[in-house]
Amino acid sequence: MKLNLKTVKIKKPKDMNVIIGQAHFIKTVEDIYEVLVGSMPLIKFGIAFCEASGKCLVRTEGNAQELIKISAENALLLGCGHLFFITIDKAYPINVLNQIKNVPEVCRVFCATANPIEAIVTETEQGKAFLGVVDGFSPAGLESENDKKERQDLLRNIGYKL
Repeated sequence: MKLNLKTVKIKKPKDMNVIIGQAHFIKTVEDIYEVLVGSMPLIKFGIAFCEASGKCLVRTEGNAQELIKISAENALLLGCGHLFFITIDKAYPINVLNQIKNVPEVCRVFCATANPIEAIVTETEQGKAFLGVVDGFSPAGLESENDKKERQDLLRNIGYKL
């Protein structure tokens, strides 16, 4: 059996948050929609889900056309069965991640990030599989005491720590 391994650059605006995961049922796209719309009052999002049987379509939902388009284009680009791709605005992944993980058909979340992303995908005769992501960049070293203070101050300034 032949196996092709490749990296795929995720196409998204800089600083746009995305969540990529795997689920197992056609109702995933609607269940994630319900979770997102019920989690944050001002959240804007687009969802795409790669159906892995039947018509094998990319199913979409969301409340912002541009975000639905970004999610759908990336889902088609990746082309991996049962993969879901969520693009969000006016919220952060931390605001919705546990609710998404609690959707019964969600199997795993590969990443939740605003960083540049490269997906690692393999292809066989049957189809494509999502293996993981390169999320951002490699570490440049250890944080200093000044770096630690900057991190702590940032978390307090944006309201995530007291």
